[in-house]
Amino acid sequence: MYRMYRDKNIVQGKPGKIKQTKGSIRASTEFGLSSSAAAVIRRAFEPAYIHRDGEAVSRSTQQMYRSLRNSLTGSIGQRDLHDANLQDIVGMDFNGSSPISEVLQISHSVRRDAEGNLEVTLGRFNPREDVKKAAGYPKSASRYRIRLMAVAFDFRQEYLEYLDIKDLDLHRTEIMETQTISLNAQADPSCIVMLSMSLLMYDQVGHTGEYILLNNKGFSPCAIIAAYQSEQPAPNTANPISLSIEAYPDRYIKMQEMGYAGNHLLRSLLKRAGALPLIKKKEAPVIAKRTMLEPLIGKKQFF
Repeated sequence: MYRMYRDKNIVQGKPGKIKQTKGSIRASTEFGLSSSAAAVIRRAFEPAYIHRDGEAVSRSTQQMYRSLRNSLTGSIGQRDLHDANLQDIVGMDFNGSSPISEVLQISHSVRRDAEGNLEVTLGRFNPREDVKKAAGYPKSASRYRIRLMAVAFDFRQEYLEYLDIKDLDLHRTEIMETQTISLNAQADPSCIVMLSMSLLMYDQVGHTGEYILLNNKGFSPCAIIAAYQSEQPAPNTANPISLSIEAYPDRYIKMQEMGYAGNHLLRSLLKRAGALPLIKKKEAPVIAKRTMLEPLIGKKQFF
């Protein structure tokens, strides 16, 4: 075909259709699965990090992909995050402009007991000394909140559950001594459990006494500080569970459908190989961003 470009006739051939190899199809499926899993995790932890930086999407996808590639079980195109090495996800910052390991300079350790609950030990914290005043730091902060949030994920049955959230509040002139915080993180054996830690900063409005959040896109420290693999994952061919208050009367308010595309990608790959009938992709649900935390936070007022 011919076309004009800067007063010149250009002969251009019609692009040919590129046939993908089985290896490239499996690799692209795995990267798409990593992207979909990363999107679910970012949405789940949004109430913890509030503001993510512009590179969070690519960074989280790459870390999920690395975690999957370092799997000791499953082969390419047949594995998901339940096969992954989750230690590659620990330390993942949702806001790369303010890495929590640099900004919140206190020690921490996490222990999981036999029942699945989490115990987080935090070192001594003096806000005037232990918060690094990096670029974007809101200098007017008068109150600090360390937030710990535990979330369970079942990627094969396509649901997540908010397990517990704990907030530790103190004035900028206060000092928090070393302490251990317990979180109720019991989850179904089919679930991966992840824990985040974030730093929220507030200032008080003089004439009303209200506190306003100062975190912004340039300064909103939050990272995953622990991740535990599912003990008894559902089969790869499991169907998504049907969430209803009748089926889960005590947990329904804390559970969400994921809107996860990874299982559809894996099933499509198996369909190409003639090993599985293709299941129609389920429409992603509209996910409420904050309401699921209400049963965890309750009616607690700031400070």
